[in-house]
Amino acid sequence: MANETDNAATPNSDFQKGQIERAKVEAVNKAAGRSLYAPRKKIHPQRANGKFRTIKWFMMLFTLSIYYLTPWIRWDRGEGIPDQAILIDIVGRRFYFFFIEIWPQEVYYVTGLMIMGGIALFLVTSTAGRMWCGYSCPQTIWTDLFLVVERFFEGERNARLKLDKARWSFDKLFKRVAKHTVWILIALLTGGAWVFYFSDAPTLLNQLVHNTASFDAYLWIGLFSSFTYVFGGIAREQVCTYMCPWPRIQAVMMDEESLAVMYRHDRGEPRGPHKKNETWDNRGDCVQCRQCIVVCPMGIDIRDGLQLECIQCSLCIDACNNVMEKVGRPQGLIAYDSLKNFERRKKGEENRFRIIRPRTIIYSALLMIVSVFMLYTLMNRSELDVNILRDRNPLFVQLSSGNIRNGYTFKIMNKSTSIQKYSISAAGINNIDVRIDGVKEYTENGDPIVSVERDKLKSIKLYISAPRSELPADSKDITFTVKDIESETVDIQTTSFRGPKT
Repeated sequence: MANETDNAATPNSDFQKGQIERAKVEAVNKAAGRSLYAPRKKIHPQRANGKFRTIKWFMMLFTLSIYYLTPWIRWDRGEGIPDQAILIDIVGRRFYFFFIEIWPQEVYYVTGLMIMGGIALFLVTSTAGRMWCGYSCPQTIWTDLFLVVERFFEGERNARLKLDKARWSFDKLFKRVAKHTVWILIALLTGGAWVFYFSDAPTLLNQLVHNTASFDAYLWIGLFSSFTYVFGGIAREQVCTYMCPWPRIQAVMMDEESLAVMYRHDRGEPRGPHKKNETWDNRGDCVQCRQCIVVCPMGIDIRDGLQLECIQCSLCIDACNNVMEKVGRPQGLIAYDSLKNFERRKKGEENRFRIIRPRTIIYSALLMIVSVFMLYTLMNRSELDVNILRDRNPLFVQLSSGNIRNGYTFKIMNKSTSIQKYSISAAGINNIDVRIDGVKEYTENGDPIVSVERDKLKSIKLYISAPRSELPADSKDITFTVKDIESETVDIQTTSFRGPKT
């Protein structure tokens, strides 16, 4: 027993040794009042004014208008078919996008759109850095919207900082409650708008108002509302820094010619405060005003160079340009620039912006190829789709007449907006006979005619029989031709006809 106790008390593995070392480090840090994780410093960005801020206001209004209003756009597709312009109909297994209707087996169209979006994002990043993050990303858009609400109730940056430090009072409680109430309302509108894309918007709204909607609708509204409230109001920059993978991927897409928001240190250094009527000789244009920091929604200093946290929102450009105008210096101390231009200026050369280069040409070519292929397949897609399954139990049946019969299950999909009639013929074996149970209409050639409702899938049972003498082997290929009688659209499928072994 003593030996077992001694062995248990002695660290006999790297895992145990590691645990002991970590415990020692944590004990030292705890005694010194230090934490292994840096606490979050709440960021209160100051309102910026300028060209890029105006662009961001426009993008916010434009994208939010698209998001909230799109489910209410109508598109007439005929009686009995949803008239919502953009609708992801999970129950009906359809995706409607204006005049385009995508069926489940056509998911490759969605895949193609995702590929196009990815390549377009690569192209934008290689050209102008994280422009998507700074102007169009939903996280950026909703964070800007929540900041508008925060400024309305709590004031500008200094007022919000003062409010954070103030003791709780009726005024502070009222402002905080009012702010969070509006945040929750925005989050509910956001979650509700998202659910409208999956169901008829007017019908679902009426159900929500009268509390008759399905549990799934309330569940998803609650989930998306919670995400919007937490990400846009509480987490904010933490989402971009720690949750989003794009900051860690973007470096692969950029090179020395890629544009990005940069501090031109070759012009700004050495930095320092500047008083009126002082000379600008032997110093840089940066006056150490820190306006680029206080307007940054990520709370970083752009003068430290390219950083993972920077979303390239360009607000620091507006702030710096306003200061440069006040002190009488040229604008552009912080601007869209490339690393290559720093080298050019060292050599006394002028700035150049090379948008057309091998990287962007490759991305543009790939985007064009995928786009043309998607457009071609979409313009030439057939309104008829046929799938044939041959019976495997039994493989064949020998009739009393001596003929061999095979059974097939036909699934005919009518993608048009009207009822269509299709004739079914078979070839490949002489003296073949085609029969479908319940079919009373035939063509002049004796081929059965099947009627399929619009925008529907119909499954039918078809039997083929042929003389045993027409089978030189136990299997022979047979070709089915399904033809739209009205439009003459044809779908040809090849399968096998089985018989006894010779």
